[in-house]
Amino acid sequence: MRFAKWILAALFAGAVTTQALAQQPVKIRVSWTAPVSNWASILMEKKDLAKHLGKSYTLDPVRYAGTPLMITALANGELDVANLAYSTLGIAIKNAGLEDLRVIGDEFRDGVDGRYTNEFYVLKDSPIKTVADLKGKVVATNVSGSAVDVAMRAMLRKGGLENKRDYTVLETPFPTMRAMLAEKKVDLIPAVLPFSLDPELKKIARPLFSQRDAIGVTDMIIWTARKPFLDKNRAAMVDFMEDTIRIVRWYLDPKNQKEAAEIAARITKRPAAQFGWLFTEADYYRNPDMLPDLKALQSNVNITKELGFVKDQIDVEKYSDLSIAQEALKRLK
Repeated sequence: MRFAKWILAALFAGAVTTQALAQQPVKIRVSWTAPVSNWASILMEKKDLAKHLGKSYTLDPVRYAGTPLMITALANGELDVANLAYSTLGIAIKNAGLEDLRVIGDEFRDGVDGRYTNEFYVLKDSPIKTVADLKGKVVATNVSGSAVDVAMRAMLRKGGLENKRDYTVLETPFPTMRAMLAEKKVDLIPAVLPFSLDPELKKIARPLFSQRDAIGVTDMIIWTARKPFLDKNRAAMVDFMEDTIRIVRWYLDPKNQKEAAEIAARITKRPAAQFGWLFTEADYYRNPDMLPDLKALQSNVNITKELGFVKDQIDVEKYSDLSIAQEALKRLK
């Protein structure tokens, strides 16, 4: 009898422990690279709007220097939600073998009517008037294969120019671009927000073309996660997306722009006055439902294949699962 009671007690304790573990919030590790520009960098600044935070999930925003490290972290199970550029989506799926990767949300798009599009600058006194004039020149890029880099190469190809054969590419960080152009170390630079708003750049340079000119509307950054994680933690992910969309809509509401600028200033340690453009029509387009433009994304991914960055063509819809965001949206209506 004593042994039987001991067995029952052990089974009961095990059941209680299992139930307690099942009720533990799911830890969701989300990547970001650029402060303010990437949603994960500022979600916790408005955690008062996250109704499910600490209940069904906990949030761990993790900064990465770039998408290659995110792909490695996804492959090793060290990251749950990655904000990949369109240019690295195919690389993650085909080159790195993450066939279970799924597009689940959207961050921002370039080239949408009435919104900002990245610009590519030459010096005002430069003899370069057309893309074809870049033959034999040196062009700057942040990283080979980045979203900006792919758009630039696509535009130069439109002008009949091919990398190595007709021009040289030099990698340099965005903060150094203006100096590189001013010192004539390069002949063309990409200018992205907020660097394109630099008055010192405007004094010495003029835009030659835009990213919209190069490849049309670009779904620049999307949210991705692996299918096993989504299947295992679907309820928590729906709660997380509901909270995230609520916070995103707060940031995008014009009446909150002043406070949003103050948050940006606090995070970046720069004056709030420098963020008057943030989340306005002068900014990139950000979908308030966090749903990607799959048609644009497919076109963008196709270009990475044409330029040789991805081994095989991919069907974007096949690698997308928007049901979690769509379920979250039903709660917010």
